[in-house]
Amino acid sequence: MKAPNQPISQQTTSPAGRNRQFFSYSALAAAVALSLGGITAIAKTSATLPESAPLTTEQSAVRAPASFASLVQAVQPAVVSITVDGMAMAMAGEKIPDLASPDDPQFKEFFDRFFRHSPKLPGGQGQGLRVQGVGSGFIVTADGHIVTSNHVIENASEIHVVLNDGQRLPAEVLGRDPKTDLALLKIDAGSDLPYVAFGDSNNTRPGDWVVAIGNPFGLGGTATTGIISARGRDIHSGPYDDYLQIDAPINRGNSGGPLFDLSGRVIGVNTAIYSPNGTNVGIGFAVPAEQAKSVISQLMQTGHVQRGWLGVQIQGLTEALAESVKLPDTKGALVADVIAESPAAQAGIRIGDVILAFNDQEIGAMRDLPRLVANVTPGEKPSVTVWRQGEKRNLRVSITAVPDKALAATKVTPQPAEGVRLGVVLAPITDELRQRLDVAEGVEGALVVEVESGSPAAREGLRPGDVIVQAGEKPVFTPDDVVGVVQAANAGDRNRLLLLINRQGNQRFVTVQLG
Repeated sequence: MKAPNQPISQQTTSPAGRNRQFFSYSALAAAVALSLGGITAIAKTSATLPESAPLTTEQSAVRAPASFASLVQAVQPAVVSITVDGMAMAMAGEKIPDLASPDDPQFKEFFDRFFRHSPKLPGGQGQGLRVQGVGSGFIVTADGHIVTSNHVIENASEIHVVLNDGQRLPAEVLGRDPKTDLALLKIDAGSDLPYVAFGDSNNTRPGDWVVAIGNPFGLGGTATTGIISARGRDIHSGPYDDYLQIDAPINRGNSGGPLFDLSGRVIGVNTAIYSPNGTNVGIGFAVPAEQAKSVISQLMQTGHVQRGWLGVQIQGLTEALAESVKLPDTKGALVADVIAESPAAQAGIRIGDVILAFNDQEIGAMRDLPRLVANVTPGEKPSVTVWRQGEKRNLRVSITAVPDKALAATKVTPQPAEGVRLGVVLAPITDELRQRLDVAEGVEGALVVEVESGSPAAREGLRPGDVIVQAGEKPVFTPDDVVGVVQAANAGDRNRLLLLINRQGNQRFVTVQLG
């Protein structure tokens, strides 16, 4: 079996047994270089703007390719259309699965996975509907392994692949990974198929040319061009978001289709669009090749994806939080909870630590950590650098596989008292209050039963049912413990207090302005 990162074969045989000649990558690169018309260097200039230093930066201007035809001709035979039949639980008339933005629920309708499907048979409101959909994919091995988006084939009862020459073949699902929205299919064409290779998305830059090929609106193989608009986009679709943003026109039906660089390598898998009307507005997103290669390789070998697991709940650092833990900036991931007996717990990672680096890679933003941990093979022992009580500490953690149910552990164990200058009323947790305010079993601490409107606590989002489990970097077991910490902060002229709250099993730090 050929690996998915091998280039498209120079000489292949179609399903009908007819030989076809395809461009090698070196020939394709030469063709593209010729079409670029060369690079024109702009000489240094001594021209100046008013009250500015001379412009001495050397610049280059690259002309747009005269044609993308050679590239499209070379790779299009490996791009396929995918049709599915299945049952979908949907409200009558609901046709588009949404990709929600938790930052603003009103925007939920604008984020669409651009998979096109429609009811095939009538159904009542809230009932299962027979749906038929179309998407895209691309062949990555000569024996018929095909990459597509998970949401294209999710819940499908029948899947067919339509090759570039019109041949329609049944497909089998070898594996799916909902967290990255990727899936791997297999077809048997009876002979070798043309296929494409993954490239290196790490070396792509905003402004680089890209070509998207897919099956928009079920029209069949369609090529569009544009540039990479941005890298590392987080669209809140999952814990491993790291999308390429592109402006190449892509629409419903393009899901699962490949995004090519000018060498004909796949640098992304088109997966989502931002659109107020369901059509292209110039904002699309693709899973980068470096992420897709690892996922597809595992799906090909085992049918599932195994990721490393650390066992922490984390959150990003605000300036207020960074100041509270004596950090000079907001880089890193703040540990809000550590799961009992997890790799993190065994390595000595504590609540309130800030993870600054993992496996010798700096954590620039909180969302960097889940991707880095996921990429570690279970059994490996990467280094972890944490910030604790004003100094760095280096730890070694033994990563394990993600358990079936990685539930957040809640620690601490523990009378009514009014919070001083916080604007909250606290109480010990009783069975009655636990049930009434939906406090999870095993969670102990100071229970928030009332929040004064407009108070410091209200401004930071505290609400009845929250449990304060830590205040001022100290565990608290009773409402009096919280009052004592607040009074100590007042005596020390501190104007902010760091609180760790537990809300329905999830823990999060907040900083409350005392006043």
